[in-house]
Amino acid sequence: MYDVVIIGAGVSGSSIARELSRYQVNVCVLEKEEDVCCGTSKANSGIVHAGYDAEPGSLMAKLNVQGNKMMELLSKELDFSFARTGSFVVCTEEENIPKLEALQKRGIKNGVENLRILGKEEALAMEPNLSEDTVAVLYAPTAGIVCPFGLNIAMAENAAVNGVSFFFDTKVETIERMRLAEHSGTSELSENEKAGFQIKTSRGTFEAKYIVNAAGVYADRFHNMVSEKKIKITPRKGEYFLLDKSAGKHVSRTIFALPGKYGKGVLVSPTVHGNLLVGPTATDLDDKEGNYTTADGLGEIRGKSGKCVKNIPLRSVITSFAGLRAHEEEHEFLIGELEDVPGFIDCAGIESPGLTSAPAIGKMVAGILKEKMDLKEDPNFQGTRKGILDPSRLSLEEHNELIQKNPAYGNMICRCEMISEGEILDAIHRPLGAKSLDGIKRRTRAGMGRCQSGFCSPRTMEILSRELKVPMEELTKSGGGSKLITGHSKEIYQGEDAE
Repeated sequence: MYDVVIIGAGVSGSSIARELSRYQVNVCVLEKEEDVCCGTSKANSGIVHAGYDAEPGSLMAKLNVQGNKMMELLSKELDFSFARTGSFVVCTEEENIPKLEALQKRGIKNGVENLRILGKEEALAMEPNLSEDTVAVLYAPTAGIVCPFGLNIAMAENAAVNGVSFFFDTKVETIERMRLAEHSGTSELSENEKAGFQIKTSRGTFEAKYIVNAAGVYADRFHNMVSEKKIKITPRKGEYFLLDKSAGKHVSRTIFALPGKYGKGVLVSPTVHGNLLVGPTATDLDDKEGNYTTADGLGEIRGKSGKCVKNIPLRSVITSFAGLRAHEEEHEFLIGELEDVPGFIDCAGIESPGLTSAPAIGKMVAGILKEKMDLKEDPNFQGTRKGILDPSRLSLEEHNELIQKNPAYGNMICRCEMISEGEILDAIHRPLGAKSLDGIKRRTRAGMGRCQSGFCSPRTMEILSRELKVPMEELTKSGGGSKLITGHSKEIYQGEDAE
C-alpha cells in the first residue's frame, strides 16, 4: 500500500516524484521500461521554450513560463546542463510580419520578458547563417537549451534519495477502485480515505490512495480505465537529425520558423553538448510505439531545414532518431483530479512545451496532493544532487590528481566523447544506476559521439557485466528483448565443423 502511485518515470512523473519527496508521504513510481527517461522525455528537441507560442490563459502557457523561470536554479540544485541561449522565430516574407507581431503580443500576454522584433540586418549580425530571405525575427532571450536526459535523471535520482521507490520493468495492466475500509477493518475513515485503487502490473499488485497518471502517450489508456469521460492521446511523431560537434556552432540560438498547424516546424538548434540538432517532423500515428525514422520524414527535414538557416552541413549527420509527443485533441495539458474519480490525478497531454514545463508541473501536482492529504514537510529532505563528475571541467592539475586517486578516470572508454571508466562506474553505482548500454549513454554520453558506440560498446559491456555481475549474454541495449549477444563465436564455429 502506497499513499501515492505515479505511473510513468518520464520528466513529468520524475518531477512530480521529486516534489512529493519534500513531504512525509509514501510514494512509488511504476515504469514499464527498464530505466527512467525511456519515452517522450528521451527523444525531443531539448528546448527550454520562452512561452510565446501557447494560447494566453491556457495551462500550457502558464506552466511554460513558470517552468522556464525555474530551470536555471533547478540546474544548479540538481547539477544538469542548461544554457539560456535565446531563440529566433524567423519570418521570410514581408506579408507575414503581422503574424510575427501577433506572436510577440501573445508572448507578452503570457508573461514572457524582453521579447523583441529585430530587422534583417540586426538578426544577421547576431546569426550570420540565417537565410538571406530573412526579413524579421522574433527574439526571445529567455529561451534556452537543456539536456533532457540530465533533467529527467537528476529529478528521479533526487526523488529516490529522498525516499521515493521506483519499480522498473513494471507494466500497468489494470486499475480498479477499491474500498480502503475493507483493509483497515474500520469504518471510521474520512471520505478521502474510503476509496483507493488496486493496480495490477506485470510484476504484481500495488495499492494506492491516490494515482498520478503521467504515462505519456499511454495516459489516455489509464484515464479511460477509470473515468466515464474519455480522452484521446494521439502519438505525434517527430524525426530528427543530430549533427557532429564540428557543426555545433553553425547557429548559437534555437532557430524556429513561424509556427504552423502542427507546431513550430523544423528547428535548427545547438545542444548543450556542442552538437547541432535539426528537426522535427510532425506525423500523427495510431502506433504508440512508432518511434522509428522514415525516408520520407528525413527527406522532409532536408527540404525544410534550409528555409530559415543556410548552408546546414547535413553531411555531418551522425545519427537520426524519432520521438513521440503525447498530443491531446484540444492541445492543452490535462492536469488535475478527475471529477468522477476522486483520488485519480491526470497529468496527460504533456507535449511541447512539456519539457520546459516539467518543473512547474511537478509543483502543481504536488500542491494538489499536499492540500488533499494535508501533507507535512519532511525535515530531512535533501534538495540538492551532484551529477556524474565531468573531468573535462577540471584543470590539468586537478585531472591528474583525480587519476592518481582513482586510475579508472584515466582509462578512456569512449574516445569520441572522451568518457572514462570512472564516469561509467559512477553511472552504474549511483541511485537508479544504469543497467544497459542506453542507460550508460544517457548518463555519460558514452556512445553518443561520431562513431555512435562502434568503438566503445564492447568495453562498456565488459564494465556492465563485471559491475552488475550479469553474463554478457544477458546485457541489453535498452532493456526487454534488446540483447546484444546471441552466443560465442568459437562455440558456433565448432558446431558448424561438427556438422
